Amino acid sequence: MISAPFNGASTSASTFVPTALVQDGAFARQLVASLSIPVFVLDTEGKVMIWNRACEQLTGVAAHEVLGSCDHWRSFYDHRRPTLADLVLQNRVADVRRVLPGCATEGAPASLCLESWFDMPRAGRRRYLAADASPIFGADGTLAAVVETLRDLTDEKMAQVALEQLATRDGLTGLANRRCFDDTLHAEWARALRQQQPLSLLMVDVDNFKAYNDANGHLGGDECLKRIARAVASEMRANDLVARYGGEEFAVILPNQSLKGAAIVAERIRCRVEQLQLPSTAPTRHVTVSIGAATAVAGPDNNASQLVATADAALYRAKHLGRNRISLPLTEAA
Repeated sequence: MISAPFNGASTSASTFVPTALVQDGAFARQLVASLSIPVFVLDTEGKVMIWNRACEQLTGVAAHEVLGSCDHWRSFYDHRRPTLADLVLQNRVADVRRVLPGCATEGAPASLCLESWFDMPRAGRRRYLAADASPIFGADGTLAAVVETLRDLTDEKMAQVALEQLATRDGLTGLANRRCFDDTLHAEWARALRQQQPLSLLMVDVDNFKAYNDANGHLGGDECLKRIARAVASEMRANDLVARYGGEEFAVILPNQSLKGAAIVAERIRCRVEQLQLPSTAPTRHVTVSIGAATAVAGPDNNASQLVATADAALYRAKHLGRNRISLPLTEAA
């Protein structure tokens, strides 16, 4: 039974419940059940007291399955972890950021809020939810329960992600765009400077692309670039970045990679593109790429722009020497 039902006020602050409602648990249950916002309430032992219809619809879990139990976490996570309501109940507000990264305390003492992805095992889909949890106090000032409200912000989050991708992704290939490349290169240069690690860069250019585009039309040229983009991306580690640098040129950032390692990656890319066997009127009869590689250890006497210039010079040399090859900086290759 509800020993201290809440009064329907905002849950962003601690709630003191009027005596009339404390004595009328049925009214409180009906009130919560009618809310369009998903709400559940835990008693002082962490057991579910209320699980309203909106919460059933969001989680795919019927109220009778969780009422009186401490298994409400199963509605949100694949593995056991506390909900915001649990943390408020356990008075763990101080270490909440360690338990649930991204969580924030509300204006009122012991109230918490969080926006995050939730697994939603029973619903069969991940959802991005905003959760708010607040304590409920009885007329005598003692803790009677904790209420948690939920808002489904998945559509808004996906729209935000889409907008961010438009700002950082190349529309044709899906790779990072030039803006993203520039930002990432400077960020990686700063990290290499702090950690005194090498930073490598590959500049990859499609050989004789103008002739290919003239022979196959713009649609054929676009398809060629997309296939090459996939080939290049397939050779990357998780922390590497492949970007469309411009036109038929791609750039690859290889953090903490030596020149020897960069050359190995470049040769794998060259072979992978050649194996696509995209028909070409060039002497090689297939589309190929030329690659310039460069490596630097970030320091006060050099900068990221010099790294790009060195890789560009190596690329020009690869073109000059006959294409379909990789080239290293002369000072390193000697």
